[in-house]
Amino acid sequence: MNGRFEGQTAVVTGGAAGIGYEVAARLAREGARVSIWDRSDGAELPGEGHHSAVLDVSDEPQVSAAAEATAQALGKIDILVVSAGITGPNRPLADYPPEDWRRVIDINLNGAFYCNRAVVGHMLRNNYGRIVNIASVAGKEGNPNASAYSSSKAGVIGMTKSLGKELARTPITVNCVTPAAVRTAIFDQMTPEHIDFMLSKIPMGRFGSVEEIAALVCWLASREASFSTGAVFDATGGRSTY
Repeated sequence: MNGRFEGQTAVVTGGAAGIGYEVAARLAREGARVSIWDRSDGAELPGEGHHSAVLDVSDEPQVSAAAEATAQALGKIDILVVSAGITGPNRPLADYPPEDWRRVIDINLNGAFYCNRAVVGHMLRNNYGRIVNIASVAGKEGNPNASAYSSSKAGVIGMTKSLGKELARTPITVNCVTPAAVRTAIFDQMTPEHIDFMLSKIPMGRFGSVEEIAALVCWLASREASFSTGAVFDATGGRSTY
């Protein structure tokens, strides 16, 4: 890999597994020093000088403390990739447990807000930044029996558009990626029927790979992606074409 992130630092939430880990590993392979924010510890990355913080992204004080600790450890924060998320149960809205609804919103939407908010100030002081929020095609189309997840990801899309416009006159870009289903451990939280439904909606007839999503995320996190902000980038195998 080339060194397009040489000298840069990155935060990846949910970076201990799945899409988050693949993004963190690719950033590291391309020269970045990476801080993984996750509930789990111990993810190993290529290269040296990395950092980790064990935290719950739905807890704002923990997120703020992690941002300060990361900036001290790595010297600055150039890139934020928000990948932490859960699906919640697959249930009709009429039967959806309120406590599960709150947990999905707390992690997927409130957590994304806390992370964006905690890092933006550092980027403004450094006069540079790239933020990439991982949303979902469910946030654009709404998956049945996944009202909390769909709502949380729609919120991430709206927040990304708003923040991108707020920062459009600065050297900080804010974009989001809306994958269709990608086979990771998050599938363990879904019913087989819901997994089959998601696959049936993808014209390519297959799930995405973590490598494919990481490639798009890392381009958006690079200096090359300098004229896109507040935008939504699909990776859906033809499911979403707008």
